[in-house]
Amino acid sequence: SFAFTLLSLLRATHSCVGRCGSFDPQTKCQCDSICVYYGSCCGDFDTICPKKTARGDTFQEAEEVTDRTTLQPTFNTVAPTQTASPTPVTTQEPPDAAACSGRPFDAFLQLKNGSIYAFRGEYFFELDDKSVLPGYPKLIQDVWGISGPVDAAFTRINCHGKSYIFKGKKYWRFDGDVLDENYPRDISAGFDGIPDDADASFAIPAPSHLGKEKAYFFKGNKYYQYEFKHQPSHEECVRMSRTSPSVLFTRYTDLFCDQTWEDFFTDLFGNSSHQTGPRFTSRDWQGVRPSVDAAMVGRVYLSPKPTPAAPPPARRPSSRRRRPSKKRAQRRRQSRQTLFDDLWGYDDLFGYDYSDYTDIFDEIPTEYKSTPLQNVYFFKKDKYYRVDLQTKRVDSANPPYPRSIAKYWLGCKHEETPDASRAEKR
Repeated sequence: SFAFTLLSLLRATHSCVGRCGSFDPQTKCQCDSICVYYGSCCGDFDTICPKKTARGDTFQEAEEVTDRTTLQPTFNTVAPTQTASPTPVTTQEPPDAAACSGRPFDAFLQLKNGSIYAFRGEYFFELDDKSVLPGYPKLIQDVWGISGPVDAAFTRINCHGKSYIFKGKKYWRFDGDVLDENYPRDISAGFDGIPDDADASFAIPAPSHLGKEKAYFFKGNKYYQYEFKHQPSHEECVRMSRTSPSVLFTRYTDLFCDQTWEDFFTDLFGNSSHQTGPRFTSRDWQGVRPSVDAAMVGRVYLSPKPTPAAPPPARRPSSRRRRPSKKRAQRRRQSRQTLFDDLWGYDDLFGYDYSDYTDIFDEIPTEYKSTPLQNVYFFKKDKYYRVDLQTKRVDSANPPYPRSIAKYWLGCKHEETPDASRAEKR
């Protein structure tokens, strides 16, 4: 009887039997959805607790189901019939308030609930997966309490999901769109080594609880890297997720938990950096022309499984040797099916073309295993670039980058005549 009682106690504290999805600070190990990220799972977690979604071959389908049900961002609550195309510039409307004016944006920000905002001058717009939402623009001062224009913005990808907006020497911290107490603060006090008047910024998650979250700041032809010193504890995350969950962090930890990609995430987001001082943007971020106006990170997603091309029709053998055709290779790359956008989960917004993975597509291994990918978007004047975070290279795609912000982000059916302030005319 005593042995049975002792065995039951050991199971209760060292096993996930009957505990899947739960967190108990009194036990030695955990069985909730973020225990893998925190390295606190019980030894039998993988065998006892089923995964939330099926990944691998079914990643695309499962991700769509997840996004449309349990992790639904704010903008998806608006019916498609209510979405109106941005109105053209009129004589009464300031150019910065016209979405399709072609004027550059100052910052892009995705909140922890998935809502995306674009800041320009004294105004800001909310975007869905296709265009600007009705009711925008609004004055930055009226909603955020900051007089526009702003310099840069980002949201931390952890369970708190705090958003930061930078202007001049100050920065403001928000929980959603609610300003935290005792803000604004000096950038020099909260972000050591980061200059005032930044042009753009974005943040990436930590590769695990033992790693460091990072933020990148761009100013002129240089960029700076900042490492956050603290992460919320496991218990803090559980408590916060019950009241105000972060969609961005949940997506990340779900993928982390489903595939246990610790080593891959370490490669993708890096270990603690000993980088000191600024570095040149053009040297490290190949294909991005400084200075940039704004930046925003996309969500982490799995690389698509390549589809082998249909075998070519049989041809009569010829003694004449033919040189490889560049046109044939281009047509083959362009015909490959793209999968999904890493912001909303749709494939028709940015027109993915994974032509830069030619070698992988031409020779597909028998057992292909997807790996995590992370994109960063850089905005410059009326165009934007999509960059692979791990390689820090602009993606190869058709049509190529940079692309039109008005067409691919704002849903503009036509761009208005550029004004004299636009430095890049195409």
